[in-house]
Formats: sequence, structure tokens, C-alpha cells
Amino acid sequence: MTSLLHFFILLPALGFILSLLVSNKNEKLLSGIAFSTVGIHFAGAIAFIVYWLLNEHQTLTIKYITLYSAKHYAFFINFYFDEITAVYLFVGSFLTYLVTVYSKYYLHREAGYKRFYNTILLFYVGYTIAIFSGNLETLFIGWEILGISSFLLIAFYRDRYLPVKNAIKVFSIYRIGDVGLILAMWAAHHFFHTNITFNELTSNVLVQTMLAKSNYVVVFISLMILLAAIVKSAQLPFSSWLPRAMEGPTPSSAIFYGSLSVHLGVFLLLRTFPLWEHQTVVRIIIVVIGLSTSIVTTLIARVQSSVKSQIAYASIAQIGILFIEIALGFHTLALVHFAGNAFLRTYQLLVSPSAVSYLIKEQFYNFVPRALTIEDSWPKRIEYSLYILSIKEWNLDTNMYRYLWSPLKKIANTLHFLTLKRTIYLFVIMYTVGILLVYNVSSIPTPLLNFIPNVFAFIGLLLVLKSFAERWNVNLSWLLIIMNHFFIALAISFNEQCNLQHIFIYLSGVVVAGTLGYVLLTKLKKAENNIDLNQFYGYSYEHPKLAFLFLLACLGLAGFPITPTFVGEDLLYSHIHPNQFMLVLFVSLSIVVDGLALIRIYARLFLGTHVKTTHERAYKSS
Repeated sequence: MTSLLHFFILLPALGFILSLLVSNKNEKLLSGIAFSTVGIHFAGAIAFIVYWLLNEHQTLTIKYITLYSAKHYAFFINFYFDEITAVYLFVGSFLTYLVTVYSKYYLHREAGYKRFYNTILLFYVGYTIAIFSGNLETLFIGWEILGISSFLLIAFYRDRYLPVKNAIKVFSIYRIGDVGLILAMWAAHHFFHTNITFNELTSNVLVQTMLAKSNYVVVFISLMILLAAIVKSAQLPFSSWLPRAMEGPTPSSAIFYGSLSVHLGVFLLLRTFPLWEHQTVVRIIIVVIGLSTSIVTTLIARVQSSVKSQIAYASIAQIGILFIEIALGFHTLALVHFAGNAFLRTYQLLVSPSAVSYLIKEQFYNFVPRALTIEDSWPKRIEYSLYILSIKEWNLDTNMYRYLWSPLKKIANTLHFLTLKRTIYLFVIMYTVGILLVYNVSSIPTPLLNFIPNVFAFIGLLLVLKSFAERWNVNLSWLLIIMNHFFIALAISFNEQCNLQHIFIYLSGVVVAGTLGYVLLTKLKKAENNIDLNQFYGYSYEHPKLAFLFLLACLGLAGFPITPTFVGEDLLYSHIHPNQFMLVLFVSLSIVVDGLALIRIYARLFLGTHVKTTHERAYKSS
């Protein structure tokens, strides 16, 4: 039976590749490839699940391929199938099939018809890899694919300002969740001394042995997993991104933010439950987060004027209850609840355009003031305070900017003196000093040796923060990201037994993607004269091929699965010692911010309303 798991992974990938080869004008073939791929996948899922249930429904696991193997390390892709995967597979394939069929008519003659189906199939590839993942590394591959496809679908109406702006916001929040998964993988690797699989986690003996060895490390891994889960499932304090994600087409809102993608945080908690089920503190934290999210988002949902926002917050409230169910150990109930919530929200979002038009007509002819509600029995001061807070969405967006992004930009703005020439000179000097120190590492005193890697990692972080805040020089912003990667490699090189081959794999991906991106930027600058990051230019309209190639360069430099940069990042993390918390924090923040800086460069240059007024301009978003 395990050999059949290949079918579920390879079929969506094949459909995605075929859809890339079809012309944008051939709508019939594009939609045919999409719902044939997903339809066959759905039929295969039903047949496989029935066969699996009739044959004692044993847990299936398969080590698919080893991407890299060393003496003390192996990066391998592992697939896993149990009742959790079965439920997510059935719900996911069924709803994706419905949405692909629905979209054939909904997006008929839309300019981005091909882009939509390409991205939906890319999303389905990521979703399938995530739910079949047998270890954190495989899960992270699907997780990253979902993140980039989410950005592309939110920014589907790329000639409008608000969808592009909100796509960047959502991707920014997603990167916080990426930090959680990265740190969890790093700690788990050092704790278990191997790439632990989810199948091995089900061994109670192994978990109890690990708990006896170091309870604090297990708590840290659990909290990092929880951070990734609450970000992906839009729990407090990250709830504000989900309504912003509704800027995309209604079908993508239904499949992404109503049913599948938003429930992957729930999937992550279910999958890792054996690791933290004995951690009472972690379980209490999950219950508190779920309960507070349910209460706050229910209040917000009740005052929303947009039907999509109302559905988004209602879905978040239900996912909060799902968190509570998982923490209490009610896994079967959680799976049933997930399926019910996914079906309901998909239905609500797909019919929302029609429902709104019916309600508008109803208000004209049969308006009846609303009867007294439970809030009217509360003291007026409390009622009005909650109403104002809910209208402002409890200032979730404002606080996120004030306490997270604004401080980062303030730090970056202190580096305004870094021009292109000064940056190159400083890089050459500091990097030369760093290499000389690496080759003379044996003569450096131990206290100083423990401190030096943090310094170089912090320099890399400052450079990428400067890139994130840069508004005028595109080439400088791009070079700063490349330099950041080089400083990460240099910082980790000070650790003993750091394999030069691993650094070569990492930097090979950086150099190739970085060079390609720089060449494309030069070509764009030559064609359009002056370009900067102070506004959105919308150049994908005039330079679609260049925009596509530049997106590939951005993904390669950001460590998109399974590029050399991605594999190299995982290899370098294996060389960071468990006691080097500052080093791993600086490296993780650098990787996260460089992803934000890259997406920002791509969005500013190629998305948004076209800067030339000779082109047609889209209506402003509501």
C-alpha cells in the first residue's frame, strides 16, 4: 500500500507542470487539466481510504528520497499516512475539486485565468506534501509552497494597490510562523540527534526518555510548534491577517482561508500531539489562546460590514475551539469539527456574492429593525467599549505594526549612511577579516570565539534589515540580501567540524539566484530608466517574462523548497550548537527578513497599478 502514496504526491505536481505549458488563451484546456488532476486525485483518495479502512487501517510510512546525507546528518523526505491524513486528504481533495469546477465559470475571460489555475495547482501540491509529511523537514517544504501560493493568490488582482499591499502583509505574518518551524527543527535535530519522524514520535517510550533527559528542550520545541500553528491558523495575536487575505478571488478565499490552508495549524498540533501531550503548561497555553481567540473574534465578526470579513472572523473563532479540543485530547471530535467548519466556510464564501445581492434587495423592501440581543442586557459602558474595540478589530493590525515592524524599520533607518559603494567597501573589509579569523580559529581564546559568530550573524541581520527598509536603490537592496547570506555562512563557519561542502551547497544557490536577479534588475533598469522601491510600478504588465524569472530568482535566494539554498540552510542549522541561542536567533531572523525584503522588491517593481498612465487603471478596492 505504501507504494500508492507516490500517486498522491506526484499527480498534483504533474498537473501543475502541465498547466504551466498551456497558453493563457486556452481556457478550456487549462480548466480541464486542473479539475481532471484534482478529480482523479479525489477519486483515488476515496478508493485508497476505503481500501485502507477495510485492511485494518494501519499507519503507513515511507522514506521517499534522501536529498543529502552526511556522517551525522541526513536530510530526507518522509511520507506518513494515518487517520489524520485520511480526513485532511478527503476534505482537501473534495473541496479543491469543487472550487476548480466553480472557478471555470467564475473567472471566465479573466485576464489572470492561467495564473489562477497555475497557483491553485501549486497550492494543492504544497497542501498534499504538508498533509502527507512524515517529518518536520517534509512538512516545511509543503508549508513554504503554501506560503508563496497564498501570496500570489491574494495579489491575484495585481493591478490594484490594496490586494498587493495585503498580500505583502499576509506573507510578513507567515514568515513569523516560519521562525517557529525553523527553530523547532533546529532544536529537535540536536535533541534527538536525528531527523525525528512523526511515526517515531508515537513511541511513548522514546518521548518519556526524552522528557527525562531534558524537559525544557521539549517545552521549547512545543512552543515553537505552537507559534507556527497560531500564525498559520490566525489565532491571537495574529488574527488580523485572515480578513486581509480575502482580497483574492472568492474561490481562492474559499479554499485557502475558509477551509484548507487556515486549518494547517490545527493539523500541525494534531500531528505533534505525542510530543507535548505530557506538557501541562503547553496544553494550558493552547486552551487560553484558543478560548481568548474565540471570544475576541466572535465579537469582531458580529460588527463586520463585509461578508468576507465576517466569515473570516467566524472561522477563526471555530478554529480557536478546535485548539481547545486538541489540547483536551478530543482528536476525533477535532477532525469532525475541522471537516464541518471547512465545508461550511467554503459554502458560505462561494455563495457570498449571491447572498449579498439578495440581502440588499431584502433591505429595500422588507427591512425590519433587529430585535434585542444579549449585548443589550450588559451595562452600556461595557457594551459600547466592546463595540468600539470590535470595530477597530481590537487594534490587532496597529499593534502588530507598532511593536514588530516599526522597531525593525527604525533600526534599519539608522543605517541610512550605507550607500552602494560604502556597502561594498565595508563588506570586502569585514568579510576579509572574518575569513582570516576562521583560518586562525585555533589561536582565538574560547570566550572570544563564543562571541565572534554572534557578531557576524548580527552584522548580516543589520544588512538585511537595511534592505527591508531601503526605498531608493534597488540594486543596493538586492546586494544587501546576498551579503546577508554570506555573513550567515561566515558566522557558522567558526563552529568546529563545520563542513565546507555544506557551505558550498548553501552559497551556490545564493550566488546563482543572486546573479540572475541582479542581471534582471539591470535589464529592467535599462528598459525603464529610473526604478526604486518608493512606490508600486506594475511592470509585470509590460515585462511578464522578466517578472516571472525575477520571481524565480527571489524564491531561489529566499530558500524556496527544494533549492540549494533551502537544503544548505538546513545543513547549516545542523552545525549551530544547542547553547548558541543568540546565533540561531540572529540567523533565523535574517532568513525571515530576507524573505520579506525579496517579496517586497518583487511586489514594488512588478505588482500594483502601472506607473504609466497610458495603461488602463483598475478601480480602487473597497
